[in-house]
Parts: sequence; C-alpha cells; structure tokens
Amino acid sequence: MSAPDVEVLTFGETMLSLQLEGPLAVGNPVRPTVAGAESNVAVGLARLGHRARWAGRVGADEPGRMVLRTLRGEGVDVAHATTDDEAPTGAMLRERRVADLARVHYWRGGSAGSRLRPGHLGPALDAGARVLHLTGITCALGAGPLAAVRAAAEHAAGRGWTVTLDVNHRTRLWSADQAAAALRPLLPRVDIVIASDDELPLVAGDDDTAEAERAALLLRDGVREVVVKRGAEGADLHLPGRPALHVPAHPVPVTDTVGAGDAFCAGYLSGLLDGLSPGDRLHRATRTAAFAVATSGDWEGLPHRDELPLLDTAPGTAVR
Repeated sequence: MSAPDVEVLTFGETMLSLQLEGPLAVGNPVRPTVAGAESNVAVGLARLGHRARWAGRVGADEPGRMVLRTLRGEGVDVAHATTDDEAPTGAMLRERRVADLARVHYWRGGSAGSRLRPGHLGPALDAGARVLHLTGITCALGAGPLAAVRAAAEHAAGRGWTVTLDVNHRTRLWSADQAAAALRPLLPRVDIVIASDDELPLVAGDDDTAEAERAALLLRDGVREVVVKRGAEGADLHLPGRPALHVPAHPVPVTDTVGAGDAFCAGYLSGLLDGLSPGDRLHRATRTAAFAVATSGDWEGLPHRDELPLLDTAPGTAVR
C-alpha cells in the first residue's frame, strides 16, 4: 500500500472573518480574512513543513473562494474541500471592545459548513492520512457535522491512524451537558485528547473528580495521551504509567489570544509527526502558541519552521 499524500487530515467550518480594532457601530475599518479552528491548525502545520489537508465545506460565493484561495496560498491541500450551491459560507465579526477584550459575532446558522455530511468526506478519507484531527466545534454545528465527525473517527481508527480531539468548547454553540453527551462517545476512537483545564470535565469524570483523576480515567479507557492547556501557565501532558509532565508557557507580550489553542495543537501535532519526545512536543506546542498570542489574527502570526528559534533571542533584538 502506498503512503498517503498528506500527513494530517482535518475538516470543519472556516468562515469569512471581519476584524476590527474597535466597535463596528462607530465605523471602525474592517480587515477581511478567514478563520476556523481546524483550518488554523492546518495552516500551522503547513508552515511547520507538514502536509496538511482541509476537507471542509464552503458556499459557492466570494467568501468561499477566499477561504479556498487563502488555504491554498498557505500550502494547505484543499483538493477534497466541497462546495454547497445552496448555502452561504459562514461569517464572523470580531471587534476589539475594551483594551484586549474582543467581542465576536457569528452568522453561521444554515451555513455551508453546518450542512456537512459524512458523504462529503469520502474522497478525503479514502485518500488516507497519518493523523485525523477533530474538534468539538464541528460536533456542535448540528446533527450532520456530528455524524461526519463520528464517521471520520471510525474510519481513521479502523485503519490505524492517530485520532486527535481538541475539545474546544464554545458556549455560544452548545451547553456543557450537550458537549459531554456528544464528545464522550467519541473517546473509544480517540488517541490524543487536547483540552484546556476547564474543558477536561466535559470528557471525563463527574462534578467532583480531580483533574489528575480525569486524565487517569481517559488513559484507562484507551486514550494514549491527555494534553491539558493552561494558557499563560503552560501545559501538562499525561501518559500511562508516568507522572504528569509540565512545561511552562514561553513569556511574550500578549497581543491577541484568539487562535492560541489552535496554534498549540499545530505545534503539538508537528512534534508528534517529527517523532519528538513528549517534553519536546509540549515545548514546540507552547512555542507555537507564543507566536500566535504575540501577534494579531487567528493564524497570521503562526511561525514557519525556521522561525521557531526566534523566541530564543533577547527581547528587542533585530535579527540581521
């Protein structure tokens, strides 16, 4: 059997993103771009030198064309992305409201991404991959996207791919109870769970379960790795039969935290694909996230592989 032409397959909704440095109501200028958790990860992986494929669904409209053109321009394979002739590409607007507080508005009801179905993923799944990367956001978009996630996870697990799940809970899409009910049945097919410390309760344990025990429950049930993101406090990695491993965050001036979790996932998967040790995987993840939070935009500041050492230079240094 020939090797797959991509290393990582992911899918989900990528939207037109309108970025403002102040309130929309007073006429602040708008910067149009695109954004989506899964495509952010794909861009991060491509910049780090990996072959990533995004197989989401967009509308037959200008925002959809912008999504595909942007991802192609970043080196992401979109050969198996699909277009919906009857539904629009979703949209979001992010306005910086107070200091570093941003407010996000969505227009995604009835969007092309919300109409994703298992059959749309057939060609991408048949083409193969080493890793399938899933997020809870896609599961929250409706019955069709949830069914697509379940079918993709079953396909990948049955063929020995590594399946990763970023819990990525969005309270404006669904409640904690709804998320838990949908995500926990996925776990038998998941190898790596990635969650922030406040998201871990959605996939393991009861109300009073301690965090370490939640991770232990996941590992006992067959998950190979549990990665806990802690933002400015770094990240922890839980592996079977070993003490938890902690890596601190890389200290950088914070400009924009949106997309930091996706950058972290890209760095962690990059380390996994490169065969790095657990500690080095975490270090690459936190380093990639540092690039993201130090720059504006969901994915624009993500590093290329040769830029990773830049954070080792002294602050204020001009690299000549």
